[in-house]
Amino acid sequence: MELIQEKKLKHWLDHFYGYGSWQAPIWFVAYEDSGGDLPEEVAERFNYFFDHHGKTKEPTLCNIREMYKNIASRIEGPRAELFNSLFDFRFGSNAVLHGIWKNLIAFVHGYRHKKLPDLLKYQQSSFVTPSSYEAWIQLYPLPSPHNHAWYYAWLDMPAFGFLKSRARYEQHVYQQRMTTLLQNIAAYQPEVMLMYDMRNINMLKKSVQDYFPKAKFKAVKGIKLKIPQHHVTVINKTQLIITTQTPALHHNRIETGFEWGELGKMLR
Repeated sequence: MELIQEKKLKHWLDHFYGYGSWQAPIWFVAYEDSGGDLPEEVAERFNYFFDHHGKTKEPTLCNIREMYKNIASRIEGPRAELFNSLFDFRFGSNAVLHGIWKNLIAFVHGYRHKKLPDLLKYQQSSFVTPSSYEAWIQLYPLPSPHNHAWYYAWLDMPAFGFLKSRARYEQHVYQQRMTTLLQNIAAYQPEVMLMYDMRNINMLKKSVQDYFPKAKFKAVKGIKLKIPQHHVTVINKTQLIITTQTPALHHNRIETGFEWGELGKMLR
């Protein structure tokens, strides 16, 4: 029996949008989630989402902590025995601070003009809970190891022929995903939607302007080590920011990153 079942894959592609709540005032939109190199892990994600949200017909954000409890930890190294699940790895008593999440947490607190908390403790207790300030959304639904191999080509499912290449997959799902995000901006009116690690800025801007014809983007130059270059517009009450930059320090070297808390302060 295939680890990945077609009905669960389809349900994920159609309805999974990330984690947290659409009611959150700050939406972080990643290009995609990391992972996807092991079919077992992917199947565990699909299975959880189908088991808990199988009847939904709406674009859905789920509880990241509950999902991660159902994904086995496959971390290697000297501390591997400390983690039975992804929940243990990111939210348990021995959790490891996420290289991107820490910068998103800094952004939130900069935007709110709040003192930066203990980053690991905030990650463990508060980050992307259904009642928190932030939602973490994926533009493309399938977890994938960024810019590396495309592992979904191995799926023997004729109904999903578009998964044979990343380019076909992205072309297949993009319009519906982007339209849904723009519809939800209009419906929920978050204060900020930060789209980071994006690759086709012009395509994204065109989608926004096709849906919101009055949207005018301003290009903001980056400041080395402080503010990433980005494009910004205001839609009703929402500031929409698009950047190619990723909220992470390259190998944690301070000289290659940005102060994402400062970006939050600037937008406020």
